[in-house]
Amino acid sequence: MGFGIFIHRSDSVYDDSPAERYQFPSQYLGRVRSCIGDWIVYYEPRKVTGTRGYFAIAKVGEVIPDRKAPGMYLALIEPGSYLDFLNPVPFSNAEGVIERGVLNDDGRISGRAQSAVRPISPADFNRILSLGFDEREPELPRVGEPEIVDPAPGLGEQLQSPFVFEQERDRVSQLTSRIVRNRLFRRLILKAYDKRCAITGLKLINGGGRAEVDAAHIRPVEAHGPDILSNGIALSGTAHWMFDRGLISLSDELDILISRQVNDPESIQSLINKTGRAIVPQRLFERPHPHFLRWHRETCFKH
Repeated sequence: MGFGIFIHRSDSVYDDSPAERYQFPSQYLGRVRSCIGDWIVYYEPRKVTGTRGYFAIAKVGEVIPDRKAPGMYLALIEPGSYLDFLNPVPFSNAEGVIERGVLNDDGRISGRAQSAVRPISPADFNRILSLGFDEREPELPRVGEPEIVDPAPGLGEQLQSPFVFEQERDRVSQLTSRIVRNRLFRRLILKAYDKRCAITGLKLINGGGRAEVDAAHIRPVEAHGPDILSNGIALSGTAHWMFDRGLISLSDELDILISRQVNDPESIQSLINKTGRAIVPQRLFERPHPHFLRWHRETCFKH
């Protein structure tokens, strides 16, 4: 087992779904198999317009032949392991190339940087994750919320401190903690939506400086929904409650749908922003994906 880099483009011609599967040709079979049971970092090349650089992590569960495409294989991502970075990490910064393993003995970028799948050292993996999950702005608790009691040794540090690895600690153990993932997912969604409710359009900040908006999974974690930007949406408390109970939903075109079963449709309509459509991020990869929206309409929405 070992860490790896998987190159993925947002405009990829491959049958990729980063939180679920990664399609690749047989020439990379050995490299991908060496990552089974371990973590990989997704990277978008610099030549892609608006590139995200290193943008997410995931754990490879297994590798199987792609029955739909002869000569191709699929790396199946372990459910619930995918997580977008809070901060996309560039290929290089003021200190030089982030992934030192692509440099040759002369310190220049080698041909390894062009490989769609390549191994990565623990040091490079750690460096990328530390930058990707750097929590620069502290999240303040809601006014009146009780303090969280540390239920286990070391967990309080996970809740209060930035995402920093230490050599004596398992470097990826935090990535599987639901408490940590929920915290990171909230930061990710609020950043993408500028702390504004997608349904009401309200951007409310309480007296303690915390945004009064929730980071909601469209397909819940309990229903195998991934911690991916396109499975999230920023909602105020009331909108979140209605969304979870199927009183409102979204069409694939992001029109806000109101259930026929609500007892006060006029009041709900008055809460919706004037456009009648969800207010979402400009970048396509950050918007709710139709795959998850269809799941919500078919499973939760009360028609």
